[in-house]
Amino acid sequence: MERIVGIDLGTTNSVVSILEGGQPQVIANVEGTRTTPSVVGFTREKELLVGQLARRQLVLNPRNTFANLKRFLGRNWDELDNSSMSVPYTIRANDQGNIRVVCPATEREYAPEELIANILRKLVDDAAVYIGASIEAAVITVPAYFNDAQRQATRNAGRLAGLEVKRILNEPTAAALAYGFNKNVSKNVLVFDLGGGTFDVSLLRVTNGIFSVKATCGDTQLGGNDFDRRIVNWLSNDFEKKYGIDLRRDRQAMQRLMEAAEKAKQELSGVQNTPISLPFIATGPNGPLHIETTLERHTFERFCPDLLDKLRFPVQQALLDTNLSSEDIDDVILVGGSTRLPMVQELVRTLIPLEPCQSVNPDEVVAMGAAIQAGIMTGELRDLMLNDITPLSLGLETIGGVMKVILPRNTPIPVRKSDIFSTSQANQSSVEIHVLQGERQMAVDNKSLGRFRLSGIPPAPRGVPQVQVAFDIDANGLLHVSATDRTTGREQSVSIQGGSNLTESEIKTLLLEAEEKAVEDKIKKMNINRYNRALTLLTQGERRLRDAAIELGPMKGRQQQRALESCLYSLEDLLDKGFEKQVPEELDLMLKQLKEALFDLNQTIAIEREVEFTPMKGIRNTLNSIKDELITEDEWDGWDRKRYRTGKGYNERLRKVERLPEDFRPADTFDQPKRKSNRGSYNQDYTPWDEEDFQR
Repeated sequence: MERIVGIDLGTTNSVVSILEGGQPQVIANVEGTRTTPSVVGFTREKELLVGQLARRQLVLNPRNTFANLKRFLGRNWDELDNSSMSVPYTIRANDQGNIRVVCPATEREYAPEELIANILRKLVDDAAVYIGASIEAAVITVPAYFNDAQRQATRNAGRLAGLEVKRILNEPTAAALAYGFNKNVSKNVLVFDLGGGTFDVSLLRVTNGIFSVKATCGDTQLGGNDFDRRIVNWLSNDFEKKYGIDLRRDRQAMQRLMEAAEKAKQELSGVQNTPISLPFIATGPNGPLHIETTLERHTFERFCPDLLDKLRFPVQQALLDTNLSSEDIDDVILVGGSTRLPMVQELVRTLIPLEPCQSVNPDEVVAMGAAIQAGIMTGELRDLMLNDITPLSLGLETIGGVMKVILPRNTPIPVRKSDIFSTSQANQSSVEIHVLQGERQMAVDNKSLGRFRLSGIPPAPRGVPQVQVAFDIDANGLLHVSATDRTTGREQSVSIQGGSNLTESEIKTLLLEAEEKAVEDKIKKMNINRYNRALTLLTQGERRLRDAAIELGPMKGRQQQRALESCLYSLEDLLDKGFEKQVPEELDLMLKQLKEALFDLNQTIAIEREVEFTPMKGIRNTLNSIKDELITEDEWDGWDRKRYRTGKGYNERLRKVERLPEDFRPADTFDQPKRKSNRGSYNQDYTPWDEEDFQR
């Protein structure tokens, strides 16, 4: 059976889940956490970093580290507001007005989809490690209020990650799926989803496994990050008043402020006040400057009344669209980390007089719902049905720049609907179809999804030709528009392609490039694993050789010990050249020789252990080893002298001698005259004995 994962692609963090034994399971990443930061970065050596590793360099390398990329998906440059553009890295518009992210480290510009594809790829790779099989398909969630261009851009990001995107699922709908899974209930459920960068409200009817979305509303430019910025502005304004320095002009300082603000926001969810400490945040004429302050919860709440008002309207609109009152709501599901804020929870209680449901994890519920949808699609889960809706109205531009709505918002999908239009001039041979999405009356105020032209219309008076325009929305919420001249049967159609952020040819080029890099990355990973295995085997070999020298003495297994010494010396010399200069074939051969030498030595030790053991024999072997360590340094000429005289090998031998118990002193044990060592003061208390001492 094909394995399909569910992915919650978040603005701040992302989560991957899979269905196991009929139950959704969130998969921890290779770093051991269940959420992965939605951050992509490049080191100054052009190495790609994703997730937690990328987040660690946000402060030190802000120009080459990219967060909050989801806010740019499927949008044009002229659609951005000031808050979206206040990022520590550089973004610009290309010749077509599309957003490009500038990366100085690689000297390249990236479409947001390219960078987000790396996040998706990491999530899938981590899931593949968990289940022990490759994954090539996914259900990806998006905010319910994402328009068609943003949905298509998300699908393109999945394609660039090498995934077949089986379904684009609305985040609140996914949360409701997880909430109602395995519950025989009949309820009206309101999902309040406040993520890092987006806000959605959806109202659903859940009836014994049937999930019907009745209304949705939201704001794709409102999220938890906006609350963080209020704290950043408070800190920056206070610092500027004291020292006359605007920290918002410093990229590194700005990033430190953002991290401190996020941490303070999280802590204020559980305490009344929290300290904020940012030492050496700037430099003044008299030396370094610091931020040391305390933020009270009530002070923080005073910064945010307008943000709370923005959260209020979508809830009221969803109730209005469904003709329901707040008393008709049976349960409220809070989704997203920012819903933990007490002021947000209090707002929800004032709008819906209920205690929010506590049975779901706000950070993981969306990914779990996506995994459930994946199970429905594979047939693993039955008796579940999801009926979604389109979040925004769809229509055409008509005479005078007015938008004619074909599909009103909250229309159940999938759906197909058509309408008849005609020409505005006599003998008009073609018409332009301008597809729009939004709720405004005038076309210019709505989102333009695309244009295409239907030609070949026979000459006729104005208003006579009949052009049938059909809108077809699939289960992913993606739009296909066609126009047909009913006289000639000529047809023209268009599939909306993500606001033209990436053309189909650009996507294909990037896919080919990704395939080439995938081969390179696989080879590089294999070489790294080989190098790491060599380091591990080198350490094991050194330890085994030291143990063998103590157990066997210098004479027994002499040939095997020398062979292992030689292999270790050669391998260490090769590894000292560094990872980049390794020749895989040469390293493989050396590892093979080292394994054979270890096998031979272990075999010798095993044979020696099979011989009947006597206490005197054990003491004799041990003391002979000490003798070899202390007075026969020329026996070790085959070793690397630099390493064994000045490095850990020589020091290890000294430590062994110093650790010898006093019971091994021959004068104390055998009542023999004590000899004086000629090896220096460090071992004056220990006297090596030779074979004659035992024979006497």
